Amino acid sequence: MCTVFNYLIITKKKTDMKKNTFMLLILTGLFYIQSCNPNNRTADDSVDQAMEQNENMTDGNQGLMGGEDDDVDFAVKAANSGLKEVRAGEVAQEKAQDQRVKDYAAMMVQDHSKANEELKSLAASKNITLPTAPGEDHLEDISDLNSHSGADFDKEYIGLMVDDHQEAIDLFEGAEDSEDAEIRAFATKNLPVLRKHLEEAEALEDSLD
Repeated sequence: MCTVFNYLIITKKKTDMKKNTFMLLILTGLFYIQSCNPNNRTADDSVDQAMEQNENMTDGNQGLMGGEDDDVDFAVKAANSGLKEVRAGEVAQEKAQDQRVKDYAAMMVQDHSKANEELKSLAASKNITLPTAPGEDHLEDISDLNSHSGADFDKEYIGLMVDDHQEAIDLFEGAEDSEDAEIRAFATKNLPVLRKHLEEAEALEDSLD
């Protein structure tokens, strides 16, 4: 009787082990499938994918309307920059201590959201794919910014805005030499806005020291 009982216990344990192993294999497979899903890729992949898709269109002779490499590069970088300014501005609207910084952040969200939409329409008309989220380096900046609070946050945010807008102005000034009239017009139209943003950020930075 004990032998039969022991046999049943051993058999049950083996069955349970097989079930656990089977479930582990299923979960591992699901994890692998999910990790390979393009919709679950990091934001950095959004920028890389945009560049890769633009390159593939050129290589496949599908053609980008007005699709000079410099124009495509500008569009992707400008979109990436604009997405960062909106994301950082949303964080600052919530965390900034100084009302002037909150107001500046609100202006960033409004102005860059508008420019992002204009660029999206322009890119679509030229078959240029844009990133849908900021790149990993930009997200790291925002993550670092989010780790600050109070007056320290205000200084970090405004300092970031000074650096970002200096880079953006350089980028947009370069696009003013584009042979594409629409790209050139977009850059020329938005440069005064970027310069205004930089000027106000520098004034705020001085007042916060």
